[in-house]
Amino acid sequence: MTEAANHYGQALYELTKDEGISQQVLSELKTLDEAFQAEPRFITLLSTPSIPKPERCQILDDSLRGQVHPYVLNFLKILTERGYMRHFSGCCQVFQQCYNTDHGIMVVTAVTAMPLSDALRQKLIGKLSTVTGKTVDLQCKVDASCLGGVRLDWDGKQVDGTVRHRLEDIRGVLKNTVL
Repeated sequence: MTEAANHYGQALYELTKDEGISQQVLSELKTLDEAFQAEPRFITLLSTPSIPKPERCQILDDSLRGQVHPYVLNFLKILTERGYMRHFSGCCQVFQQCYNTDHGIMVVTAVTAMPLSDALRQKLIGKLSTVTGKTVDLQCKVDASCLGGVRLDWDGKQVDGTVRHRLEDIRGVLKNTVL
C-alpha cells in the first residue's frame, strides 16, 4: 500500500465513521473499484494531465452526481485534482481494513480443490467465528493443485491442511530418512 493510499483511505474512513455512514460509503467504494477495474481507461482519463483539472472533475460530476454519496464524489475529485486517482484501489483497501478493524471483522481466504458447498461454507464460518471471536468474512478460492483439504489465509498467517501440503511433508520426512 502506498503512503498516499494509506493517508487518503484512513482520512475518508475517519470522516465517514464520525458521520455514521461508513457502511454506505464502503459499499459505494467497492462498486466503484470494481467498475474502475473493469474499465481502467476511466482512471487513465481522470489522470490525463492534458485535460484541465476542472474538466476532469466535471466528468466525475456528470458521471456520478446523485448516484454516490457526496463524500465519495468529493473524494474522487480530490484524488483527481492531486493526481492520485491511480491510488484509488489502494484507498479502498485501506478504508476496508479500517472498517473491518472497527467492526471486528476478519477476512479469511479458504483455498480448496473444489468449490465449498453452502453448508460447508457456513460450518467453516461458524467454527472460525467461535475460535476467533470475530465476525468472519470468508472469501473462497478454488485451486485444483491443492488436491483436497483446505488452506486458510488471514492477516499474513496460514493454516495449510491440504493434501498437497501433507504429501510434501511426507516427502520431506522420507527424503531425510536413512535406511
